[in-house]
Amino acid sequence: MDTGAALAWSPGAASQPPPGLGVKLGSLVLLLLLPLACGLAPLWCFRQPPASRFPPDPRSPVLSLVSCFSGGVFMGTFLLDLLPDYLGSIAAALEGLRITLQFPLPEFILAMGFFLVLVLEQATLAQRELAEPPEESRALLLPNGSIQAAAPGGAGGSLGSPVPVPAGPGALRAAALALALALHAVLEGLALGLREGEAAALRVLLALLLHKGAVAFGLSLELLRSRLRPPAVASCLVLLALMSPLGVGVGTALAAGAGPRQRLCRAVLEGLAAGTFLFVTFLEILPQELGAPRNRIPKVILILAGFALVSAILFVKG
Repeated sequence: MDTGAALAWSPGAASQPPPGLGVKLGSLVLLLLLPLACGLAPLWCFRQPPASRFPPDPRSPVLSLVSCFSGGVFMGTFLLDLLPDYLGSIAAALEGLRITLQFPLPEFILAMGFFLVLVLEQATLAQRELAEPPEESRALLLPNGSIQAAAPGGAGGSLGSPVPVPAGPGALRAAALALALALHAVLEGLALGLREGEAAALRVLLALLLHKGAVAFGLSLELLRSRLRPPAVASCLVLLALMSPLGVGVGTALAAGAGPRQRLCRAVLEGLAAGTFLFVTFLEILPQELGAPRNRIPKVILILAGFALVSAILFVKG
């Protein structure tokens, strides 16, 4: 047997796992269990809510501060990690295919990822607004989701017992909201699955865990306020929890491609996923949290802390 051939073939080298595979496999479990736990917590606390204990405003102070820290992590992950890697990856893929463009294709793909989530969210909000009751009925809505109806024969327009709001539009709005968040979660999971290396995968995983936990908690409160039954709320939470691991799996499978066309396809998907992070950071988290009048200084401090955490991780690993 030829010694060079024997040295060229190595079973250990042939079975070498891709870099970061262990982190991605662990993320499948974490991204499934953490959103479920955060989403089921309000469901457990308010499974039989009296009127005075019905779920509070989803934008509670603690949840808002956690979301601010998540926004800082998202900003650092996008600006310092995802964006430079994506630009380098697509430049190398185009160079490998010997493609020269005058059009700013990398920036265009990034914008398409941003607009994809923007159109999806706005279409969902438009559907919710169409399903809302008219102004006359909305003025009579009580905090518990019922409508005061005038008692027949009552004097001076006295009000009688509450009449429940029909559950159809609320269920439709809840399903549209859960579907939009689920599709969004696939793109976020894709960003993790396409990462190469353990350190890069860990940074994206940290951002996703913080964000998905807060999103699942807020979604659960919103669905409970819509008077959805607990099994329906749990079904929406399961759908949301499954989507991020699905995106991780698809991204990991695509990251295994080694040809120039596969590298270009992977770079395009990285750009779409980076556009998702751009949207989440600058249109979803920061405006919503900084627009609220409470705890402004702690919010800014936590945003800076989240950004500093990602910067420190990149500095140490670099």
